[in-house]
Amino acid sequence: MKKRILFAFGLIFSGFVAFSQITVPDRENLDKFFKTTLMVVYDDNPMSDYNFKIKEAIEKYWKITPYKFIKPSELEKYRKDPKYSFLTVDRVFFEKDKTKAQYEFFSVSLGGNYRTFKDMPQIANIPLSYYGVDEETYAYKIPVLIKFLQNHILNVKKHPEINKINVKSFYTKQIPQIHNKTLYLAKEELTPGCDSEKEIKKLYPYPFKIVSRDELEQAIDEGKDIVFFHKVGPEGTKRKARCWKVVFDNLNANMYYFDYHMIDKKHPDGILPSDLKKLGKKK
Repeated sequence: MKKRILFAFGLIFSGFVAFSQITVPDRENLDKFFKTTLMVVYDDNPMSDYNFKIKEAIEKYWKITPYKFIKPSELEKYRKDPKYSFLTVDRVFFEKDKTKAQYEFFSVSLGGNYRTFKDMPQIANIPLSYYGVDEETYAYKIPVLIKFLQNHILNVKKHPEINKINVKSFYTKQIPQIHNKTLYLAKEELTPGCDSEKEIKKLYPYPFKIVSRDELEQAIDEGKDIVFFHKVGPEGTKRKARCWKVVFDNLNANMYYFDYHMIDKKHPDGILPSDLKKLGKKK
């Protein structure tokens, strides 16, 4: 797979609040969303693997609103119409971030008479990748991410008590549920201190399996009842800042863990021993 010709929008944030936590829309915008048609914006490259993956995932899993697929050039035509919502890949960087690292986020947002794309209300989002990394590091996880976005929107609708403060704990309190499943760990994403079975068993005393990314991709494609890390890092690119770690189950795309760390010599790009220790705790 090759790097995508990114259609996304350069969104500049003065702080990290917008994407440091899981988005929770207000009730008014949530109600508006369920009355919209989701416009799924393709990549500029018609032969991109992303386009095939997103089309397949939306047609198979998206159930909560009608949807249509549009080209990037059509976005401006529709974005000010409140009858539509949008699934895009947004390129994000942060004004105060000295590394100038850029990230890609899956985002669901509302259309309407907003001055710029940045002003459109966010309904849900999830980190996808660093900008510029090869598609092969994340494309196979797109179906699970789409299912999660849908699940999260439904969770916020069903549980009005969820807010920006408690949303993380809403998901992480369910960690014990993964202890009866096998945790697949891509060996390319393990870091010193948790890159061997012996070390992992001390941190995570539940079923796990160290696999290659190809084996993880195969397990996801085959619909195996596993849990796995969605790790978002620079993958060898020059700019290094944040590394996100999210744990999903494959069948239902339930999220159990959401965290990030700043990459440095002591905290490399990957899954840390502290991540596995948190997952291994009994609640």
